[in-house]
Amino acid sequence: MKDPRGSQRRTLKIVLAINLVMFFVIAAASVYGNSTSLLADSLDNLGDVMVYGISLFVVSKGLAAKSRVALFKGLLIFAAAFGVALQIFYKLLYPDMPLFEVMGAFSILGLIANSACLYLLWRHRDDDINMSSVWECSRNDIASNLSVFVAGGLVWLTASGWPDILVATALVFFLLRSSIKVISSAITNLKIA
Repeated sequence: MKDPRGSQRRTLKIVLAINLVMFFVIAAASVYGNSTSLLADSLDNLGDVMVYGISLFVVSKGLAAKSRVALFKGLLIFAAAFGVALQIFYKLLYPDMPLFEVMGAFSILGLIANSACLYLLWRHRDDDINMSSVWECSRNDIASNLSVFVAGGLVWLTASGWPDILVATALVFFLLRSSIKVISSAITNLKIA
């Protein structure tokens, strides 16, 4: 009989490695391409690295530990949303045109990497609160990548930096919604534990 915790650990190690690499790649691309939405995408990858690392730690722990970690994950997602909101505010004060080519290329690269992670996590999405919160983070990544790709196309189409700011703003709200969902689930489970 296979050990489900061993399978969870293996999966988490793989998706952690993928997200660590993608954080550095997308962060560098966001700086080079001057894109706030790519920055949001890279911070999401960094948050995922922390989430997967913490999730590895609690794979064999009880409901209370997994719920506390899920609460922390929700707070990390909230912090990422706040960081992107600060960058949006900066862009409003100091507008600049992002490079749509960089936005498009790196959002597709991120989409490929995050699709692989989502595929690997699919079978664990209903295992427990730890793995379901990991699944939620990974699903956010797909939406983020697609949004950045659309923003890059709109930057090209309109010759304006506004689509980048608008998509980054939408991502802030998406991250906030996800954060609230993970936090409320964690609090509910903490009451049970």
